[in-house]
Formats: sequence, structure tokens, C-alpha cells
Amino acid sequence: MAAKSAGKPALKKPYPPIAKGATAAKTAAKRAAAPLPKVSKPKQKLVRDSFTMPRADFDLIAALKERLLSLRVFVKKSELLRAGLHALTGLDDAKLASTMKGLTPLKPGRPKNSD
Repeated sequence: MAAKSAGKPALKKPYPPIAKGATAAKTAAKRAAAPLPKVSKPKQKLVRDSFTMPRADFDLIAALKERLLSLRVFVKKSELLRAGLHALTGLDDAKLASTMKGLTPLKPGRPKNSD
């Protein structure tokens, strides 16, 4: 059995060692080709919710999904709704207020089953 070394383990160097006689351009190229360490993003907590909307608005989602498919962009319903929120955030106050006033108000609560 080999004896363990009492010292700290050697640290990894972030870039490959420079060869003797290497030019600055070669050294820069080697360093540029070296992979950068990955920086992990903190996970966002997801929130699940449900809501009610008129059939016409629901059909708009389907139409937008078809339009995006023709552009070869596949999106989920939730991604489309999130994109809409980001688009609304970019509106100025007057345009946002007029957009919201143009919506038909809905009754609160779940709709009754029509089955």
C-alpha cells in the first residue's frame, strides 16, 4: 500500500502550459481554444396555476402556435403566454392601459360544465 502524501493536492491550471519558443499568437490561440469553466445558473422555482379565458382567446393561442410552426419555431402554450407577458412589459403606460381596457371582463371563478 502506497503512503499518502501529507501535502495539499496540486491545483489544476486553467490553461495548458506554454511550450518553450511559442509565440504570443500561438499561446493566445491555445488559451482561446481551452474550454471555459461552466457557470451554473441558480434554478428558478416554477409556479403552477390555472386560469380561465374565452374560447376566442384560446383559439388565438392555437393560431399563433401554427404561425410559429410555419416559421419552424416550436413553442408550448406556456412559452407563448410568457412571451406575451414580456411583450406587455415593453409597452408604454398608455398603450398597456388601452390594451387592457380592450379585453372583455370575465366572471370570477370556474365556468360551469356545459356537458
